Amino acid sequence: MPCAMTGRSPDITPPLTTCFEHALSRLPNGYVSGRFAGRPWSLTTKRSPDGKRIWLYGEERGGTEIVSFNLYRLSTDAMVLKPCEMSSAKVIDFVLRFEPLSD
Repeated sequence: MPCAMTGRSPDITPPLTTCFEHALSRLPNGYVSGRFAGRPWSLTTKRSPDGKRIWLYGEERGGTEIVSFNLYRLSTDAMVLKPCEMSSAKVIDFVLRFEPLSD
């Protein structure tokens, strides 16, 4: 799996960035339910009209886990990931492995 993450904290390398961006682009705007690590999750994603900001908030249904971040695109080649009180590794792992459920 070329986009799989290891158990260690990732370095943000171009291949990982590309995989992360691809996985994030597949998430729909608005609300979606899905699974992460075999558990049910609710996820809301909002994108700014100009595409320069993405906000994501997810919570484990029936559990206590959350994931939340803002992503800012500074240019076509640069972006800044701002996790909300969690590691970048947790955010990246979540986006790469979250599986939306089709309704």
